[in-house]
Amino acid sequence: MKSEFMLAFNEICESRHLPKDVVLEALQQALVSAYKRNMNIGNAQRVEAKIDPITGQARVYVEKEVVESVHDPKTEVSLAEARQIVGPNVELGQMIMVESTPAEFGRIAAQTAKQVILQKVREAEREKLFDDFSDRVGEIVNGTVQSVTAQAITVSLGRTEAILPRNQQVPGERYKPHDKIRVYILEVRKTPRGPQIIVSRSHRNMLRRLLEYEVPEIYNGAVEIRAIAREAGQRSKVAVAALQEGVDPVGACVGLRGVRIQSLVKELNDEKIDVIPWSPDQATFIAKALSPAKVNSVFLDDDPVEGKTALVVVPDDQLSLAIGREGQNARLAAKLTGWRIDIKSLSEAASEAIARAQRPEFAWLMQQHADIVAAAQQALAKKAADRPLSGEDYQAMNRIVNLVENAVIAAREAERQRRKEARAAARATVPPSAFEMPLEALQLPLRLHTSLTEGGITTVGALMERLALDEAELLTLDGIGPEELSEIKARLAQVKLPSRPEEPAETGKGEAAAPPPAAEAVAVTAEPSVEAVAKPLAVAPVEAMPSLGEAQAEEEQVPEFAEGYAFQELEPEERLEHVLTKKGKKAKKKGRQLIFDEELGRMVAKRERRPGRRGEWDDFDEE
Repeated sequence: MKSEFMLAFNEICESRHLPKDVVLEALQQALVSAYKRNMNIGNAQRVEAKIDPITGQARVYVEKEVVESVHDPKTEVSLAEARQIVGPNVELGQMIMVESTPAEFGRIAAQTAKQVILQKVREAEREKLFDDFSDRVGEIVNGTVQSVTAQAITVSLGRTEAILPRNQQVPGERYKPHDKIRVYILEVRKTPRGPQIIVSRSHRNMLRRLLEYEVPEIYNGAVEIRAIAREAGQRSKVAVAALQEGVDPVGACVGLRGVRIQSLVKELNDEKIDVIPWSPDQATFIAKALSPAKVNSVFLDDDPVEGKTALVVVPDDQLSLAIGREGQNARLAAKLTGWRIDIKSLSEAASEAIARAQRPEFAWLMQQHADIVAAAQQALAKKAADRPLSGEDYQAMNRIVNLVENAVIAAREAERQRRKEARAAARATVPPSAFEMPLEALQLPLRLHTSLTEGGITTVGALMERLALDEAELLTLDGIGPEELSEIKARLAQVKLPSRPEEPAETGKGEAAAPPPAAEAVAVTAEPSVEAVAKPLAVAPVEAMPSLGEAQAEEEQVPEFAEGYAFQELEPEERLEHVLTKKGKKAKKKGRQLIFDEELGRMVAKRERRPGRRGEWDDFDEE
């Protein structure tokens, strides 16, 4: 016969779905709390409780100090008693655990530990629920509608409840209490009142999971879902690809006589689902994504600035079908492919192509393909007069569209290549050290500095590169006009760039390193003007850097930009000290010097060490 304790213990574990060790630990902690409260013992004293899982008998052990004579039985135990409990090796002052179970501890524990036990079990249950549902995020579960409000729907998942917010519901679906629904676990949040589970029926991954459950080929990995575009309750597009030879991905998803796809449509409240074969060729993929409309041609333009744009030409009678109701078909195709899609009818595209072909830059096209242009113009004239068109007329319009659009794309690629080469040439005229100098070195007014940084210019080198490439680009920035541009040029002309001398080669003892040939001298100007930025820099040998001793002996002449640059390297407290002790723009900081670091390639602040340490100067900003 099992004891009453074991029966109650097992009932708690089964009803709460908790492991036995978690419930047993909660019971022991509750007994410890009840004992401390009943015996008025502080938290500093160690108390342990142990429960026999078979008999249910509880025992309490308290840590006590071994003494000669006991003054406080709650914290002390005699040496003789301690030797009976532990053994003859016990010494005075040692701390041992002594059983101190009260005579009527069961009744006391039942009265004082009930709330503690319930709280511990409740916390353990919440942790278990959170861990279980956190692992199930992204899965579909069955639930029952409990209550319906204007903001959300409460769904019972058996052991706990979930919330279906209004923005995650499918438009057009109506829910009533006790309805059985399938939901997608979107998120699990930990709150003081337990885990909060957010579910969804409009998420696109719900359609993915339903396809995995319904189509064995997707579940086994023979067919892969590449992309999903969904407008819940109305229409969805799914791009699939076969990973195994001999498998038709579209046929596997549709099923025999459409039985598989129809079950999904029924589950999603008659939502239309288009299954499209995925293709690595983007033009083919875009044409398939616009199904059921037929596509004549697709022209791709991948601009690094404006993004990816696809021009799709469809027959005149397929234009409305390709766009869809309220643009839904084109919108879903754009989401599915990741391209911005511009759809035009064949007659409209042909009319624009003929207008482009008459521009001066496409005069060669009019000369080489005059017969195609004439045939396309004749076909457009028939279209305008509502006369029937033959197959040759449609072919002529297709040919002129293909010729002109391909020429336009080639011209765009050539212009981008030209801009890329011009930018590389402009960057080559700027010394590398200028790209390491912050824009603050120019000491521009705040409005100009803000306009340049918002335009992506954060260094002096970037500004020089933009000027060398095209000054007109700076005029397009907010707050910069001709006067501001002149001020920027004037400030830039006053800047002195720090040079980067090459380290002398190692020579034998007593030998001096030979100076580099004139042809291999570093080409860096001392003060590059604005005119010099737009053309290659003049070749000039770099003057020899003074030695460290000479630099310390001479009076320090710090350029204004270098002073500001070193100020940026200081810590906040030292910046405050620098501001408070500074008396002029060229006043030196007490105990500090600006010295060019050859390894870092920039100016660094040095400070004087106290006497007695080795060396005289120390790095101020260590990186």
